[in-house]
Amino acid sequence: MTHFVVIGAGQAGASLVAKLRTEGFDGQITLVGSEPVPPYQRPPLSKAYLLGEMEEERLYLRPAAFYEDHDITLRLSATAESIDPAARTVTLADGEVLSYDALALTTGSHPRTLPAAIGGTLAGVYTMRDLADADAMAPELIEGRRVLIIGGGYIGLEAAAVCAKRGLEVTVVEMADRILQRVACPETSDYFRDLHTAQGVTVREGIGLTALTGEGRVTGATLSDGSQIDVDFAVVGVGILPGTALAEAAGLTLDNGISTDPHCRTSDPHIWAAGDCASCLFEGNRIRLESVGNAIDMAEVAAQSMMGKDVSYTPAPWFWSDQYDCKLQIAGLNAGYDAVYVKETGEARSHWYYRGGRLIAVDAMNDARNYMIGKRLIEAGKSPSPEVICDPETNMKALLKA
Repeated sequence: MTHFVVIGAGQAGASLVAKLRTEGFDGQITLVGSEPVPPYQRPPLSKAYLLGEMEEERLYLRPAAFYEDHDITLRLSATAESIDPAARTVTLADGEVLSYDALALTTGSHPRTLPAAIGGTLAGVYTMRDLADADAMAPELIEGRRVLIIGGGYIGLEAAAVCAKRGLEVTVVEMADRILQRVACPETSDYFRDLHTAQGVTVREGIGLTALTGEGRVTGATLSDGSQIDVDFAVVGVGILPGTALAEAAGLTLDNGISTDPHCRTSDPHIWAAGDCASCLFEGNRIRLESVGNAIDMAEVAAQSMMGKDVSYTPAPWFWSDQYDCKLQIAGLNAGYDAVYVKETGEARSHWYYRGGRLIAVDAMNDARNYMIGKRLIEAGKSPSPEVICDPETNMKALLKA
């Protein structure tokens, strides 16, 4: 019987195996995951789950029974140690060897950590990526305690929002000139700085971390301006790295992640990749999209391609972040933007990015309607003038038909 093996039981892996069955694949499927629980949603971990507003079972992408009902072998608490592309086998940490006809790598990503030399291994220093991270951090969220958030990107700011809502004393340090500098325009940075400051968060920009201090457990921090602060725990949000170790050891081509062709196939004809670990071509550039939407869409194309169907993946970037009562929705990629225009509609606000007169991205804050319109305009390759976009009298929906 044909055997498809999928390594990585996150959003991409779960989407891929489900798509195989809905597309009619009737062979053997094995999904290998290193965690002890079925595939689950990661975005709520740093939001509703950490706040205690969501039960663990509600995180699961599908009930545990789904995999048995669809004859999918779910290998939990299992780690793939190596791939032999010539023999088409995967060796697990317990010594078991799985033979495959087609293999998919959905190995996701892992957070960057701080070096031990500057206190990164002290107790009370956390990253926020998986269920175990959230469970470990939850007992720290006690009103009045002091937390240092290292990194002013979306991960750090979401953690800051949760801690502030729980009544903690929150300090965010960002070594770049402004929060969100790598991913957003100054207008978006200003919006979220004001949002956090209004909630009592101290945001310190242009200041890095020199060292976390403490005997066994973190109790303080020394910052790059020479100042020292007392902390009860720290959260590190300084980016993520693609999970490429298995692929690299197997000799697959890497290029900003595991390099894939338009069919999500790697440099090995029997191995595919999807999700955070994989890169694809977008407008002539090789990119990785760290988002739920990309994980699902790419995985579903990979599933069909593994079955021999002639399908291609066309990235349609979109992202979101929840902070306090603000829902940020992002469509497109803002790389290389040369102008940003602000549209305000009551309490809603959106920032429209242009490059050479072409609309390339939009950030929408509590503005779902304009987000959807912007997303559809970008996908259709339409670029209304900024004057039209920002005119409060413009019928935005009509722009889709223009």
